[in-house]
Amino acid sequence: MNLPTKLTVFRLVLSIIIIFILCFPFYSIGITIPTFVVNGVLMELQYIIAGVIFIIASLTDFLDGYLARKNNQVTDTGKMLDAIADKVLVNSVLIILAAQGFINEIVPVIIVLRDIVVNTIKMEAAAKGRVVAAIGSGKLKTATLMVGTVLIFFYNIPFEFIGINVAEILLYVACILSIISAVQYYNLNKAIIFNKAENLN
Repeated sequence: MNLPTKLTVFRLVLSIIIIFILCFPFYSIGITIPTFVVNGVLMELQYIIAGVIFIIASLTDFLDGYLARKNNQVTDTGKMLDAIADKVLVNSVLIILAAQGFINEIVPVIIVLRDIVVNTIKMEAAAKGRVVAAIGSGKLKTATLMVGTVLIFFYNIPFEFIGINVAEILLYVACILSIISAVQYYNLNKAIIFNKAENLN
């Protein structure tokens, strides 16, 4: 297992730790999660810790891809694990945050549906021997989604102090970009999809 793949596995482990921190009922075993107030904003240590781990996991997402390309260590296993780790990290966190009332439920719905559409297109292309490259709107979606999620973990600070919900704005922008990128992926690869359909007739 090369270094980029190890980093990907590490991200997957961090994702599981985040899920545990956010979902485990600590009160049931007598553990009280500390809370504190910063300029009138009530914050729970549980989410701050999860946010720090989320940042570290997100950085490994950039680093493993960079190292794999730089050192020519791109492997099929690495790409598969990378896709799994990304979805576990981002989608699970969004679903949990929505369930706990931090974000609107429409955010994980759009993001997950978009991933299903794009991944289906990529699988169709792979079956035809084609590789679907990442597009600009998809990369921008990921960036806004990551930053917005981090701000949610940190209670939109420092923007909360001036009354602007930047975290929520970024998540909605990410949703819009998700839809745009899904449409673009479809338009760029629809010939592959329809060609396969024609070949089956």
